[in-house]
Amino acid sequence: MLRNTTVTAATAAALAAVAIQLAAQAPRGAPAYRYGWGDAATTAGAGVVALLPAVLHLPSLPPPCAPCDPAGLWSIDRRVLGADSRSAGRASDVTLVGLVGVGALLAIRGDPPAVARGDAAVYTDALALTLAVTNWSKALAHRSRPVLYTSGAAAAAGVRDNRQSFPSGHTSMAFAAATSYLMIARREHRRHATRNAVLLYIGAAGVGALRLEAGRHFPSDAAGGAALGSAMGWLVTRLHPTGR
Repeated sequence: MLRNTTVTAATAAALAAVAIQLAAQAPRGAPAYRYGWGDAATTAGAGVVALLPAVLHLPSLPPPCAPCDPAGLWSIDRRVLGADSRSAGRASDVTLVGLVGVGALLAIRGDPPAVARGDAAVYTDALALTLAVTNWSKALAHRSRPVLYTSGAAAAAGVRDNRQSFPSGHTSMAFAAATSYLMIARREHRRHATRNAVLLYIGAAGVGALRLEAGRHFPSDAAGGAALGSAMGWLVTRLHPTGR
C-alpha cells in the first residue's frame, strides 16, 4: 500500500502547489465576505441536493459485473484490490471530522465578529456545495467499489453504496476544507497561512490514503475527489459576494 499512499501524497502536493499559486492575496483593506440568509439558503439547499441521490435510490442500475475483471482497471487501481481495513475506515472518518473542524477554527481565528461570520459562511457554503456535487457525481459515475472485483463481490453486489466509488467523498470534503481555508487566509493576509494550508493538505492526503487502506476506493477515486474538492473550495471562495 506504500505506493498507493505515495501516489495520493504526490497528488495532494501537486494540488496544494497549484492552489497556493492561485490563492492570490487580495489588497489590504479589501471588503469582507458578505453573509446573510442567502448563505443559509445555499447551505440548506446544497444539503437537500446532496441527499437526493439517496432519496431517489441512485444509482438504480445493478453493478455491470460481480465479480468484475481486474484486467479492466488501470494498473495503479489494481494495487488496492484485497485491502479491507476497518480500522483505516474509522480513522478516515475521525481524521476528516478533525480536519474540517480545525480548518473552520483557523478560517475564523482572530477575526472581528462580522468578518468571522462572513468567513464561516464561505467555508460552510464550500463544504455543502462540495458534498452536493460529490454525491451526484457518485450517482452518475456509477463506478463499482474495489470489493466488486474480489471474491466477495456476489454478497456485496446488492448494496447500492458499492456502486458509488468515484469520486471519494471523504477526500473531496477534506480537500475542499483545506482549499477554502487557504483562499480565506491568503485573502486576509493571515500569518502562517501557507504553513497551515500545507498541514491541512497533508491531513487531506492522509484521509485519501486511509480510504485506500480501507478498501473503499481506488487511487483514481481519491485523485478525483482531491481535484473536485480543491476546485470547489477555490471556486466558492472566489465567487462569494463581498461587501455589505
